[in-house]
Parts: sequence; C-alpha cells; structure tokens
Amino acid sequence: MIKLSEAENNIIIPLVIAFTPNYFVPVATCISSVLRNAAKDSRFHFICLLTEALPNRMQELLYELVGDCGRFTFMDLTGAISADIYVDPKYTIAASYRLLLPDLLPQYDKVLYIDCDMIFRNDLALLYRTIDLQDHYMAGVFEATLDVQQAHMQAIGCAPGTYINSGLLLMNLKQLRADGMVAKFLEAAKEEGLEFPDQDVINQLCKGRIMGLPPFWNSIRTFLLPRYKADFLKFYTEQDWQTVQRIGNVHYTGPKPWKTFTVAFDLWWSYYNVLSGETKRLLHVDPKLAIFAKIYQQPWGRSLVDTLQKLYRKGKGGW
Repeated sequence: MIKLSEAENNIIIPLVIAFTPNYFVPVATCISSVLRNAAKDSRFHFICLLTEALPNRMQELLYELVGDCGRFTFMDLTGAISADIYVDPKYTIAASYRLLLPDLLPQYDKVLYIDCDMIFRNDLALLYRTIDLQDHYMAGVFEATLDVQQAHMQAIGCAPGTYINSGLLLMNLKQLRADGMVAKFLEAAKEEGLEFPDQDVINQLCKGRIMGLPPFWNSIRTFLLPRYKADFLKFYTEQDWQTVQRIGNVHYTGPKPWKTFTVAFDLWWSYYNVLSGETKRLLHVDPKLAIFAKIYQQPWGRSLVDTLQKLYRKGKGGW
C-alpha cells in the first residue's frame, strides 16, 4: 500500500464534473460515492461545469452533502463553446466542456475529470496523488475494443485497445496548455459525424501521450457483463476482470439505473438512498422502479432476480 506524507494528504483534490441541472440527483449520488470511498482526511474542490446557472437551493444541497470535505465552484458555461462545434443528438454540450479545462482552470496543473453517471468504490484522492503524468497529456482507461467497434477505430486512426473512455481522466493541464491543445481540440471538434465527439477528439489528438490506468478505475458496461469477458481478456488479464467485478468504479455507459434495471443496479441505489429526502425528491423516479429497487436490495429479492437474469442471459445473450 502506498504511504503518503502529511503534506500530500492535505492536498485539496480538484475534481471536475460537467452536467445539466436536470442531472442534479445523479451528480449528488456520484459525489456521495466519491466522499464515502475517500480517505477521511481527503478534501475536494468540486468544479461544476454547467450548461446554465444551477439554482441556489441545488447549490446549497451540494454543500450540505459535502460538509467539511470540500468546496464548490459553479461555472455557468453558456455560450463558452461556439455553435460550429459538432454535438451528437445523443449528448449535451456539457460533454464537450472538458476540452476547455486547460484554459478554464489556469490555477491548476493537474485535475481529475469524472462523468456524473458513475459510482466510485475507490479513493480518487489516492489516484490524483500517486500518478506522475510526466509529459503525458492525460491518464485514462483504455476500452477493450469490440469487433463491432473496429470500423470506428479505423475511421479515427486509433488502434484497438488504445482508445480511452473519457468518463474518468487525470488531465495534465500544464502540458496541454504548453502545447496549445484547447484550440486544436475545438478545431477538431467541428467535424460532423463523430460518434463520440469530445472523446474521439481527445483520442485522436492525444494519441501516444495517454497513460493507461487499470480498468477498475473506469469500469464501463462491457467490462462488467459476462458476455464481453472474452473481448476484455484480449487486452486485460483474468485478475483485472476479477478486480473490476469486485471493486471496479461503475460507469453506466448504457441504460441508467435511475431509469431502468441495469448492470450494478443496486450499487447506484445504495448511494442514492443515503441522500437527503429533499435531494431525492428532485428526481422523478417511476414508482414501480423504486419498489423494485427496494426488493432487489433484499437478499431474497436479489437472489430471485439474479437467477432469472442468468436464465435470460443463457437463452438470449443477456443484459
């Protein structure tokens, strides 16, 4: 286990998250998981990149959630990105805000960026304090490229297994600023038809300057489902697979657990359940899904559903 000095332990961790106000409750749930899995003396500077001003009461609820563990900066970035940037209809402009970070945060040489549809089971402060990026632009988790993704990899010039998911990034802002990467990112982001606009741009322009992290730091959907294990093992080890299943930070890259039953469903709900009643009421949840979540979190309920799920996977390929 890595031991840190007292000075290192007292560093405040700049943690960036971009969202629209209608994602407030998933953001609070994500932050709840960050706090509950960080060392007790960890302190965070939560930097919120917003598509519009966050209502005052929502800001207050986040402060109440964090308490003495950190502080917030709320940045309304309305109009910060020009209209000629390509935004796929599946996403919001907030996803592209991470491209601006070297210039938005000149006070920081290094920051962590996370997507708000994640639940953390590991200490992000430890990741921030112990990784030396040297002259790499960033560190992230390389996806285990599926056969159906090969054409996309070829189209954007990335070899299989060298394409990172941008949901968790440790970013070397100092190096990105020195090389003028923000302007290059924004120019490349004008290209229409990119499947994952900001993520594709990062992979294209930072190729060869990205440090790979162990897959448990950003366990996307295909890292967690048994049907994709063979694909995973083309790029990672059996031990990596077991670690992901046991303690991986879950990134809900497919269906969202606050909308439907999906992978690691109960994990998300366990962190949602500890939020204040006022916070939880800000998310409209289908009453049937809420009842199902309560049942699934009971040992007998999970056993029943998991048995049915295994039968489904065996017959039709699974969730």
